Order: sequence, then structure tokens, then C-alpha cells
Amino acid sequence: MSEYQQFLNERDKIDFLIEKGYRINAVNEHLNGATVDFLHPKGNVTETLLIGTPNGRKYFSSLLIKQNQRK
Repeated sequence: MSEYQQFLNERDKIDFLIEKGYRINAVNEHLNGATVDFLHPKGNVTETLLIGTPNGRKYFSSLLIKQNQRK
């Protein structure tokens, strides 16, 4: 899979969780990319995604900034 296709896959997973009402709760950067924890405010359900592409990391970072500006 090309890096661009991998990014599209990561972006779709992130967008799916955001559309379901999840919010980014924690980010752990490491050598394989970043592990992003999403928390659903109703029910305290947590989902975790591994984001490995640089564009994927930029994408969730921009969403995190927007999320924090809305508080």
C-alpha cells in the first residue's frame, strides 16, 4: 500500500470516530508514529488508533487544535 493510501485509510478511521462523537483524549508519540486515544463522552468508551504516516499525524493534530479551541 502506498503511503498516500495508508494516509487515506488513517484519515477515514479518524473521521469515522469523530463523526460518532469521539474526542481526542491522549496522544503518545513513538518511533512507529503516534498512538491516539479517542474517548466517547457518553459511556466512557475508548478507542485507540496507531497513526503512522506524517500526513496522518498532521491531520489529527489539526483536529486536536480545533477541538481545544471549541472548549
